[in-house]
Amino acid sequence: MASSLVIIPTYNEAENIEKLVRNIFAQQRAFDVLVVDDNSPDKTAVLVKSLQQEFIGQLHLLERPGKNGLGTAYIAGFKWALKRDYAYIFEMDADFSHAPNDLIRLYNACSKGGADLAIGSRYKTGVNVVNWPMGRVLMSYIASKYVRFITGLDIADTTAGFICYKREVLEQITLDKIKFVGYAFQIEMKFKAHLLGFNITEVPVIFVDRTKGTSKMSTGIFSEAVFGVLGMKIKSLFKSYEI
Repeated sequence: MASSLVIIPTYNEAENIEKLVRNIFAQQRAFDVLVVDDNSPDKTAVLVKSLQQEFIGQLHLLERPGKNGLGTAYIAGFKWALKRDYAYIFEMDADFSHAPNDLIRLYNACSKGGADLAIGSRYKTGVNVVNWPMGRVLMSYIASKYVRFITGLDIADTTAGFICYKREVLEQITLDKIKFVGYAFQIEMKFKAHLLGFNITEVPVIFVDRTKGTSKMSTGIFSEAVFGVLGMKIKSLFKSYEI
């Protein structure tokens, strides 16, 4: 068993999942992969099961009965990982917007660079996004600026979903108390890691929009990120706020 686990939530990612899994396993460092599939109609889970015959003990599958939000998929994956001996636990999209080659850079930031949480950042060195419509770029960039202003997080890309956690971070966050299920989940996890005093760093990456499959992004997801953050910040000022 590798010391690092990459968690990939999937819903209708049959066009991407095999290529992504093979690319991850081709990296110079060993990573295990856990696919968390939400009963994809396109049979993503069936493809993963077929690949498991080739990547025995490396590729794992957690099947859920239906689509229930990105945050709950990751929390299920985190709990699965914490029951095992993984020291480094990654979040990664299934659509190649996150480059598998950058996994090692995030790993090094935690294993050698002293970070407890390493973020693959689109905005650390400008706006490193390819193939997004300008409206979506502006929405994402402004949302991150807003979140940074409200929360006080010294993070350029607060909504990023390409992350390496040391297991100690996930052990100390009360996963059952995470409120958000959309992309605000990413903000909440970073905010709570910050409140716990963990060292957070950003690793600049280039984010490339998917070329296959359908995006799960919507204005509703961004609304949750924008409007839910203010309430989260206010609640954090009280002793009753659970981290």
